[in-house]
Amino acid sequence: MALNHVETGQYLRIGLGKETFAIPASIVREILDLGNMTPVPTANRVVGSLVNVRGRVVPLADLRLRFNIEVKPPTIDSRIVVLELDIDREALVVGIIAEKVFEVSALDSMMEDDVPRVGMRWPPEFVKSIGRRNDEFVMVLDLGRVFNFGDDPVPEDKS
Repeated sequence: MALNHVETGQYLRIGLGKETFAIPASIVREILDLGNMTPVPTANRVVGSLVNVRGRVVPLADLRLRFNIEVKPPTIDSRIVVLELDIDREALVVGIIAEKVFEVSALDSMMEDDVPRVGMRWPPEFVKSIGRRNDEFVMVLDLGRVFNFGDDPVPEDKS
């Protein structure tokens, strides 16, 4: 497995379940307290709600469903992270639920290429690279792939 060192930038670290993920700080628009979420009954469960962000209707994604991470009730630490993504050369503003938001910081080191396909609880194609922060592995998300549902079926509601 070839891992190449890559330049580190500033990342927002978020917690989902017991995992820590990183998102480039340059695409983070704002971080909000959880507010009123409007479910959309016919939508894909991953992006199954809408939120009002400063008068704009924004789709809200629960990445725990996409990564097969247990969904727990919101806590005092839960937040909505509003991102501006470039999907298929179009700007897309989307919110994601984070169980915890840590800090914006550089990662101590980062490697990409050949993200391990074995031993990961989520699809490895969703991970762009693996970084380290304070001796902890941090998965840098490939949000273009995370939000590319392609031919994915709507996940079943297991409740």
